[in-house]
Amino acid sequence: MTALPDDPTRRPLRVATVPFATPYGDAVAPDGVVRVGPDVEPSPWLDPEHLTAHAGEVDVLHLHGGYAHLTVPEMDAWTAAVRRCDVPLVVTVHDLTAVDGADSGTHPGAARTRARAHLRALLATAEVVLTLTPGAADEIADRFGRTAIVVAHPSLAAPTPGIGRETRLVGLHLGELGPEVAEPLELVRSALSGAVSGGGRLRVDVHPDVDLGTRLPDLLELADAGDLELVRSRPEDPAAWVRHLQELHVSVVPQRARTHSTWIELCRDAGTRAVVPGGGHPREQWSDVVLYGNDPVTGLDGASLTSAVV
Repeated sequence: MTALPDDPTRRPLRVATVPFATPYGDAVAPDGVVRVGPDVEPSPWLDPEHLTAHAGEVDVLHLHGGYAHLTVPEMDAWTAAVRRCDVPLVVTVHDLTAVDGADSGTHPGAARTRARAHLRALLATAEVVLTLTPGAADEIADRFGRTAIVVAHPSLAAPTPGIGRETRLVGLHLGELGPEVAEPLELVRSALSGAVSGGGRLRVDVHPDVDLGTRLPDLLELADAGDLELVRSRPEDPAAWVRHLQELHVSVVPQRARTHSTWIELCRDAGTRAVVPGGGHPREQWSDVVLYGNDPVTGLDGASLTSAVV
């Protein structure tokens, strides 16, 4: 998105962003731009009737997520409405893959098929396509015949002065143990092996709402035995995540390979080395990345994770 020239006689650029408020959207919004709501999910701007009725209230649509719930026919209907309303569409492509099984029981193969169909419809309609790495831009050109403008991912938060980093402290953030975190116990064991072999220790962070007694009792046993540190946290914003990461020497990204990783950006802001699944374009996001094997086809390569941590 580009701000209008500095002209007091012109009104601000009105942008409907989908989703309305995210750290990425907040960071890339130019000064003087007015974002048009409402701030609800799913965004009503994804409803063709709402778009048609309110198209005159916006100058640009900026879509960078929040549409995975749409069926393929619904996405086709929405992109057709965008073309009818003649509102310029800007699409930021964060990911060229689907999160297997992440959307309410959708079969992994169906999720991937739907994600491809979504992108095909969006990129055929968008006036401007943005993405975060040259490798992703090449994929977009090869697969969809569109030229994407590569824009650097913005910094999401500044480090907090005075927070010390513990040498050789390895962090593994499992969050809410969602479907994107596969084989969590094997992730823990492999990361633990690497941390200990490297002369360090492992901290595993799990969302406090997760019932570990039911979901991952072996993790509780490892923590009770003193083999690792278990913490339960829920940082609410990028600044809190960066403070969390500043304490670590290494952070392991547990989610399987994606095109891009917001976690890498947070690690970069914190200055913490990231151990990340291969695939996608993580090394183009930041140079201080070490890769391991973890993808939907071959699964977790525990030995490669141990080696990457070491």
